[in-house]
Order: sequence, then structure tokens, then C-alpha cells
Amino acid sequence: MLVSSAESQSPPVVVSADPYSWSTKRKAFVFVIGMIAVANSTLGSALPSGAVNFVAADFGVSNPQLLTLPVTCYLIGYIVGPIAFGPLSETYGRRPVTLITFAFYTVFTLACALAPTFAALVVFRLLAGIFASSPPSVTGGIYADIYSDPKIRGRAMAGYMAATTLGPTMGPLMSGYLSEKGWRWTFWVALIVVGASWPFLLLLPETFGPVLRRKQGMADTDVSVLAQLTRENWHHLFTKVLSRPIKMFCTESIVFFSCLHLSFIYAIFYLFFEAYPIVFEGIYGMTAGERGLMFIPIAVGALLSFIIYLTYDRIYQRAQMRDKHWVKVEEYRCLPLACIGGPLLSATIFWLAWTARPSVHCIVPAIAGVPFGIALLLIFMALINYLADAYRIFAASALAASSCSRSLVSALLPLATDPMYRHLGVNWATSLLGFLSFAMAVIPFAFIRFGRHLRENSKFSQSLKTPQSG
Repeated sequence: MLVSSAESQSPPVVVSADPYSWSTKRKAFVFVIGMIAVANSTLGSALPSGAVNFVAADFGVSNPQLLTLPVTCYLIGYIVGPIAFGPLSETYGRRPVTLITFAFYTVFTLACALAPTFAALVVFRLLAGIFASSPPSVTGGIYADIYSDPKIRGRAMAGYMAATTLGPTMGPLMSGYLSEKGWRWTFWVALIVVGASWPFLLLLPETFGPVLRRKQGMADTDVSVLAQLTRENWHHLFTKVLSRPIKMFCTESIVFFSCLHLSFIYAIFYLFFEAYPIVFEGIYGMTAGERGLMFIPIAVGALLSFIIYLTYDRIYQRAQMRDKHWVKVEEYRCLPLACIGGPLLSATIFWLAWTARPSVHCIVPAIAGVPFGIALLLIFMALINYLADAYRIFAASALAASSCSRSLVSALLPLATDPMYRHLGVNWATSLLGFLSFAMAVIPFAFIRFGRHLRENSKFSQSLKTPQSG
């Protein structure tokens, strides 16, 4: 649209106060920045998994339980961070929270590369994980801020979920080969990636509407979170803002059961970082670098899931134009994808469980990663979109609850990998995961049946029908 001369003399902050009205180009730029931030965060999560043998040799660590700590402690950081960063971004804005936390993440990634002892490495990984949890907690809220159209927002969230999966699958591949030159190179390369991301992060605009409206008429400068905290009511901060993800987890059925389902499948994903060495090194005698290649099929599946998402979205839009009755049900917007993904995930786990044996070529269990990646992402895309659509301006808190809970389970379950696989064997230990994932697959079907009732009885969801205040 052409801008009139009167409008051209107006300060740009008036236009930017409504992120829904931003240009497509500006929204696309914000989308890319969000993807970059999330990719950095998730890449770091599995980064040491291909380097554990080299770390063990350098620091003289022989206990296999201890060697899971560089990954586990990072995920423990993911438990702590979202409780604060999601709701803080809904109070002080997405931009300051993102920049401050990314700065600390940069510092502690550097610290990991310079860690003098194994204990120091574990502590630095914990601190890096705390601040790395900010992008997954905040980025979903950013996309909900700028995309009012559920169709476009859904595609953005699908891309966001692909980034959360591609990062961890690239981590073992990078560290498996880089660690042959020295395990510290794994973190130096990660730091290079972080440094290359900073110019984009610095250009991230504020997207949260209430914060933008509060800034109208003020100087166009960013106010730090710490400075604002001195002027805010601390009681309100702790009792209302920071407790929101916990409150939503405990009182919102949609949030609770979405977290339950996502937590378990996410934990299986991270458990595979411990199980793949048992399968592909123990059974097939692969090196750390070769084992990292086995995660590529999961990444391929993640990319294919995006094509499936777009195909379903096209079917949905066509049915909407024809005014089909089923598209008037909110739950059919994305949840059927999870209904496909749940059973497919279980079938894939059984595939891996019973083909991983010396008499079967390694390519057979490795290819199981393709449908696993598809199923994993279909479930994530569906449930994350469902949370974002159901809670909108509270999406960051709902996603923070999801991130926190799945990180808690993902940090704990991999600790059981070694004893579980040692006592049950590869076949039955993996099959146990398949049986449990099949039980979780009922949740999306239940949402389709009872989701409308749950939303109508949700305090947070119903509050969105009233005018939003800053």
C-alpha cells in the first residue's frame, strides 16, 4: 500500500505497535531470526554426544552414568529457564529477554570450550542450557505475535519445530568428526555459529503487542529487564508472571496432556543419543563419526514432515473454502497430524528394536530414523500449534510449560538407558519404549473428542475473548 504524505511524517513506532499489520517481508525476517536462535539452542543440546569418549579419555572419566551429564545437565537447564523466560517475555518484551539470554549462552559456550575439568564442563553445560532454553520458550510466542492468520502461523510453527529437531540431529554428526581433532573443537565450532548469528539477533524487533503499546510516545530505546524489575511489583512478578507456566500446567488440561505426550516422545529422541552408540557401535562396530551419520535419516524425516504438513494444510484450506462442516471444529486444524504421528512413531520404534542385530545390515535400522523423524515432527507440529492457537498471547507461557516438562523427562530418562539396555537387551528395551509411546498416542484423539469442552472451561483460553490490555 502507498503511504500518504501525512502518514509518512508519522513516527514509525505507530505502525510497528501492531505486529499483525507488519509487512510480509518484515514478518519473514523475524521468522528467520527466530529459526536461527532456536537452531543455535537445540544444536547445543546434543553437541557432546559424539565427543563423550574423547572427553572421558581427556579427563579420565570411566563411569558411563557420569558421561551422560554433559547432555543431561544441558537439558536440566531447559527445565529451569522456560519457567522464567517465557512469562518474562510476556511482561518485558521478547527482544530484551532474547538478547540478554543469548548473550549469556554465548559466554557459557565459550566456557565449555575452555573447561579445565570435567566438573567445570558439566557446570558450564548446565548454565549454557539455562540460557539456551530461552529461544524455544520465546520464539513460539514471537510467531503468535506477528501472525494472526492460523494458517500462516501454523506454517511458521511447523518451521520452528523442524529447527528444534534438525539442531540435535546435527550435533552428534558434528561432534563425532570434530572430536577426532580434539573434543574442544566441538564447542569452538558451536561458538563460531553463535557469533555468526549475533548480527541477526541484534536486528530482532520487539513483537509483543502490549509492550509495544506501552512504548508509544516514549523514546525509541530498549529498557533492560533488570532496570524495569526495580520499578515493578516484585510480588506480582513472582505470584502472577513467573508462576504462569506452572499454573497452566497444573490447571489447564490441554497444557497438561500436551506436555505429557511431548515430554515422552522428546525423551525418547534424547534417549536415542545414548542408545545409538549401544546399537551402532556395540552391534555394528561403528566409529563415533559413523554413528553420527545414523542421525541423518531422522533429519530427513523431519524435513519430509514439513511437506506432509503443507499437504494437509492445503487439504484443510480447500475444505474451508468449500465450507465443510469438519473444518469448523478447531481441533481439526492440526491434531489429525498427531493422530497419524503417534501410531507411526510406535511402529518405527518396534522397527528399530527388531532389526538391530548382526544378521541384518545396519542400513535397515538406520532407515527407521526417516519415519521416526516424520512421526516426531508431526506430533510436535500438531500439539505446539494447538497450544499456540488455544492460548495466543499466553502462548509463550504454554510453550514454556511444554519446554520445561519435556526437558525434565528428557534429562532423566536417558540416565536409565545403560541399565535398561544392559538388563533387557536392545530388542526389549527399545520395544518397551514402543509400547509406552503407543499408550501416549491416544492423547490427540482425546483432544479431538473433548478439546472444545476443555477450551470452553479454560480460564486462559476464554480470557482471549475479552479485549486485551497492555
